[in-house]
Order: sequence, then structure tokens, then C-alpha cells
Amino acid sequence: MENQITDTWLVIPLYNEASVIGGVIRNAVKTFPNIVCIDDGSKDGSGQIALEAGAHLITHPVNLGQGAALQTGIDFVVKMTDAKYLITFDADGQHRVEDALTMRNRAEAEDLGIVFGSRFLGQPVESGLLKRILLPLVALVSRYRTGLKLSDAHNGLRLIRRDAASQIRLTQNRMAHASEIMNQLAGTKLPYAEQSVHILYTDYSRSKGQSMLNSVNILVDLILR
Repeated sequence: MENQITDTWLVIPLYNEASVIGGVIRNAVKTFPNIVCIDDGSKDGSGQIALEAGAHLITHPVNLGQGAALQTGIDFVVKMTDAKYLITFDADGQHRVEDALTMRNRAEAEDLGIVFGSRFLGQPVESGLLKRILLPLVALVSRYRTGLKLSDAHNGLRLIRRDAASQIRLTQNRMAHASEIMNQLAGTKLPYAEQSVHILYTDYSRSKGQSMLNSVNILVDLILR
């Protein structure tokens, strides 16, 4: 296919997303043919669906948590491929391929080590009032702790260049990994930027009811640390 990006791998942690993961992969592979899904102990056949849709598949026999799945994917890209970049990408359909492509092209043009996605740059956020309060507060606390001047410190859509990815060693398997990866990326001292992205809040993603709880957990973890 034309205009495919072969120097960048998408890293997609996967846990019980059988109803959506096939569409996510089939859409993304048109632009990013190199995708690795880390099936973190799914019980619904998600991994096989991702494989049939065109992704490479790594399977955790039991659920270890998103942090562990991300580290497995990062290790795979760094050790088993010659990729220049990797992009962490959600399995539930909230992230847009065009945003990932913009981040990759910006990293190339500006020689950036990291590009962070932000929901809060230049567009209204399609979420509830409490979430619009919590997420900027998380960013503020994270800025104090890491020195990274970000408006959306825990957006799961991130581009990480190989030299930055090789320094990531996540030990927090559950939601605490969101703070840990920020600390480690800050520690690389590599040039970074924030890129406006649009999150697709669907009935499916809202029905899972995880985003708000995750935001609260991240904020508590940052404060306690």
C-alpha cells in the first residue's frame, strides 16, 4: 500500500476487547503495517482476532496488568525490530490513526525523542465535568514531579523514539505504570513535544466505565508518591 509507515510500530496492550480489536487493527494496519498486540490473559479470544486482523501477537498466559503488557511490547520492538519509533495505542478504539501519523511525522521533522498526545490543546474535550477537572489536575501534579510541561500527562497515545524506549523499565503493572512511564521518559532528558489529539469516546468505551477510575487512581498515586 502507498504511504505506509514502516519505521514505526504500534504497541497495543489487549485485554478482553474482542468486539472492537479487529476493526482497530484493520484500520491501523493500512497506515502502520507493523503492529504488536500484547494479549494480557484475555478470556474472549481477543488475541486470535488481532492476529487474524494483521497484528503480531504476544500472549501473557495470565492477566498481569497494562504496565506489564506495555513493557512486553516495548521490549519486543527494541530487541526484535529495527524500528525508529514506537507508538503506544489503545485497543478500545479511542485513539485515531491520523493522530498517530501526525505525531510520527512531527518527531521526524523536529528530531523529537518523545511526542505526548494531549486532549486539551486547541479543542473541546468530549467528557464529563469531573473528568475535565481531574485530568488537568493530574497534569499539574505530574508537571511538579517530572518537570515535563504537559497539559495532559497521562494520555495513552505516545510516540517514543528507540533511544528513549530502550531506557524504559516498567515495574508497576497496574495503573501506577502511568506515572512510572512519565518519570522515566522525563529522565531521558530527550527533546519532547505535545501534540493535540482527539479521543473518540464511544458508547463502548464509556460502558466499560474505566477512564474516570483510572484518572482518580493516577492522581492518588502521584500524591502518595
